[in-house]
Amino acid sequence: MTTAREDLLAAGLAVFDRDGFEGATIAAIRTRARASNGSFFHLFGSKKELAGTLFLEILARYHAAVIAAVSEPCGAREGVARLIRAHLDWVVTSRREARYLFEISRSEWTEKVRGAQRAQNSRLAEAVQRWRAPLVERGELLPMTPAVFFSQIIGPAQIFCRAWLSGRDRADPREQADILIACAIRAVVAPEAVHKPGETV
Repeated sequence: MTTAREDLLAAGLAVFDRDGFEGATIAAIRTRARASNGSFFHLFGSKKELAGTLFLEILARYHAAVIAAVSEPCGAREGVARLIRAHLDWVVTSRREARYLFEISRSEWTEKVRGAQRAQNSRLAEAVQRWRAPLVERGELLPMTPAVFFSQIIGPAQIFCRAWLSGRDRADPREQADILIACAIRAVVAPEAVHKPGETV
């Protein structure tokens, strides 16, 4: 059985997905959640507060999927492939959440939300760094900042995902996984580690 908070967040996600942030109203969210006005304002001070809370919860679920991809030790090529497939799989299987996270959510959140987002981003970077650091030390991955690394891994995949999320392209972005992985390997894996004996890209 869900709680009133969970019902309001789920309703908010559905209404934001349908109407966008500007078009969404508290009344529409309350109606979908079957919640009273008092219940809404007891849990959230405003539509923006609900939206910020929703953003952080979805971001945490996305990060958990990415972190799980490299939670077990693996080599450079395998880790790159896991990260890209984790991103693509999460976007496709969580389309509404992905649309909210990458297409609908706003940049002018409160500083409280921004601070929590920075903390979540730091935890993600630290988790991926635990997999990455030994590989950089062994010369299998090129040394670069986490921001540059993520831009090379997730950036190109995100182009396909955004086109799919917006409806501009109906092709499942996972269909491009192999070529995205091959390109990412060339971008972040040390040249001498790209081709190992007996392996093909």
